[in-house]
Amino acid sequence: MKFTKLKDSENKIVLTLEEPDDLFSLRRVIDIGDSIIADTTRVIKQDNEYARPDRGERIKIRIILRIEKISFDDAIDRLKISGVIITSNNENIPKGLHHSINVKINDTIILEKSNWNENYIKILSKSALEFKYLFISIDSQETSIAKLTGTNLKITPNIHSGKSGKRYVTDQRNEASNKIYFENIRTALDIYLEEQGIKIIIFGPGETKRRLLNYLREKNESYQNKDFVIADGIETAGEDGIYVFLRSEALKDLMSSSKIAMVSTILDRVMQQISNGERKYAMGIKETKYAHSLNAIDSLVYSDKVFSEIKEDEFIKLLNDMEYNNVRIFATDSTTDIGLRVSSLGGIIALLRYQIS
Repeated sequence: MKFTKLKDSENKIVLTLEEPDDLFSLRRVIDIGDSIIADTTRVIKQDNEYARPDRGERIKIRIILRIEKISFDDAIDRLKISGVIITSNNENIPKGLHHSINVKINDTIILEKSNWNENYIKILSKSALEFKYLFISIDSQETSIAKLTGTNLKITPNIHSGKSGKRYVTDQRNEASNKIYFENIRTALDIYLEEQGIKIIIFGPGETKRRLLNYLREKNESYQNKDFVIADGIETAGEDGIYVFLRSEALKDLMSSSKIAMVSTILDRVMQQISNGERKYAMGIKETKYAHSLNAIDSLVYSDKVFSEIKEDEFIKLLNDMEYNNVRIFATDSTTDIGLRVSSLGGIIALLRYQIS
């Protein structure tokens, strides 16, 4: 999440959401009575004798909304914020009307609170991403590109080289084919060139990954300043290679400070404790709440499945209470194997500071 305090007001902060975890963080800092400034749409009905009574024009407006209700809108990728319009930039939208806004990833809003306490700032600061990661999983036949933001993974369709499996074609034809293949990959990568703080990791069997890196740096000066890493030991390419890398030790070595690596380490430690018969972990909402009551939780990982066991408002309050105890909190989603593992274990797992009975 990107957040910036407005210079003309200590009570307003501009927020740009970058991953699902940011929606949880926003949900945790919003209180009833706060105000949100956002761009939205609303239907204005025509008021003349020739207009159909059930038709209207949907227009874009900017409003200030006093918040009365907050909830996830049937999924964790949208946060529904409802309230009363205080002001709008359109004279046809009077104040006092009720309105709802769906806040999604990549949206930018301004949140105004009468009191930004230290705990709220702490929650937002933990959501601020230092790095995003771009994965290129490549061999001579196919390439898949994926962007990892926090614990959210977005994979593009595979790019194919068009080569047959035979290797006796001439070197000249191979060279021409490689150029077309690499150029298609470069075109797909260009949309990420302007993004700041992005690390690019290339992996896959053979030497194709190194030839691609040389090609990119020769063809575009912008790639010469990008942070590239070659990862060895991943012998699968394409989309399958992405998932193999996410389960590999190479991920923890190259991305040790990333959210997904930290979550993976927590899960591995819990699994190891289960195997060894240790009990410095809690699974499920009942065990987690008990461990929290003893101030025993060091780290917490959860997925949206937890909402089948506890009401949303109650869970948000629980997370905020844990924040005061310096618990490391991570949200996951189903775009990665890690999120699916958390859901299969009840939707919530805690690593404890000490063993409890």
